[in-house]
Amino acid sequence: MPCFSPDYQHVVDAAWNRTPERIPLYEHIISEQVMEEVLCKEFALLYAGDSSDRREFFRTYANFFLQMGYDTVSFERCIGVIMPGSGALGGHKPGVIKTRGDFYRYPWDELPDRYFAAYAGDFELLQEAMPPGMKAVGGPGNGVFELVQDIVGFEQLCYIRADDPDLYRDLFTAVGSTMEAIWARFLKEYGDLYAVCRFGDDLGFKTSTLLPPQDIRTHIIPQYKRIVDLVHAYGKPFLLHSCGDIFAVMDDLIEMAGIDAKHSNEDVIAPFTVWLERYGDRIGNFGGVDMDVICQFSEAEIAEYVKAVLCQVEGRGGVAIGTGNSIPDYVPPAGYLAMVDTVRKHRGA
Repeated sequence: MPCFSPDYQHVVDAAWNRTPERIPLYEHIISEQVMEEVLCKEFALLYAGDSSDRREFFRTYANFFLQMGYDTVSFERCIGVIMPGSGALGGHKPGVIKTRGDFYRYPWDELPDRYFAAYAGDFELLQEAMPPGMKAVGGPGNGVFELVQDIVGFEQLCYIRADDPDLYRDLFTAVGSTMEAIWARFLKEYGDLYAVCRFGDDLGFKTSTLLPPQDIRTHIIPQYKRIVDLVHAYGKPFLLHSCGDIFAVMDDLIEMAGIDAKHSNEDVIAPFTVWLERYGDRIGNFGGVDMDVICQFSEAEIAEYVKAVLCQVEGRGGVAIGTGNSIPDYVPPAGYLAMVDTVRKHRGA
């Protein structure tokens, strides 16, 4: 295989829904455990070490993407982690906002400073470690719905929706304002490090959206637009990662929020070709390879599946190929490598 030379412009083109000169690989998240298995090198624990260890962590992390044939490094730091009392979404903890009084007492104004106190050093070290020709994809992680759930809890949020519609509305607005403040500072200080900006916000599950579509249009999409407008003001495309059956609000995400590209797909909901057919003339589409295939198929079967996806996306505009979700700890490294190797052989590098 010819020597690989990265160029982040391929991912930028795909996100702007322009046909890239070379179809790029893209992954939302790759587990550091899987990276270690692929590299046959332990490095994740270096993140908790001294400044020299942390530099080595980021060098290894960024160079993994280079070695695998990516044009960009996927990297985000999540807002939810720094929010006091968070964990209702990911950790199944009780929500800390149940009443209007809880909402007023919550330290909303402190959150941007907390975020950068926690993560400014990470963005700076990534900037030092970025290989020539590459930039990052990501930014401040978590979307509006995820962050509201993380401090309220989904069940409690449904009660608030019924019992206190004004508080329900204000939760989304307050989270949107927090995100806007964090993103504004992030883009000013680290925008040049990023080729494409994104956050993940899982709005659906296998059969529908998690909230009524009208609620998403009324309370969530206007908050998205605040962030997307900021990203566009810096001349960058915005990629939304959102799992589930969200077809009921896709037109609104494109027309009202202004997203430029979308990631996440499951064959059980709709094959990648459906996303291309419905939205390929308006936005870039990232993903394509079902997670079940990577986890359960043989390497030969994965290669044939990926070849079929590559044939299907030919001439479809802005496309980047990878899993329809991410590479968590449980993904077999051999399955991941079979996908990556098939794409690289198809494009010749």
